[in-house]
Amino acid sequence: MERIGIAASKIAKGNLLLYNFFVVLLILLISLPIFLVAGSSIVIALIVIAYVTSHGVPPDLQQGWIPMMVACLKVLAIIVGILVICALGINIRFRKHE
Repeated sequence: MERIGIAASKIAKGNLLLYNFFVVLLILLISLPIFLVAGSSIVIALIVIAYVTSHGVPPDLQQGWIPMMVACLKVLAIIVGILVICALGINIRFRKHE
């Protein structure tokens, strides 16, 4: 998480407003692909589990599996959100470092 601040400080070159902007931008650019990759792997895994447990007939994903997928993705969003808040807390600056 500290590498985000290092990269943002190199891009901003001493400008505090630009530094904070690039910190937020880099955090969003990193967390969005993490959420998409992890979320798609969760959905694919649950679909495979649904087909394996249905014993040859196509499973009804709408009734039993979609609410479980939504719950898993909400938990993933909460975890990614907590990590984003931690990264912001570590890297955001209100005063210029000497």
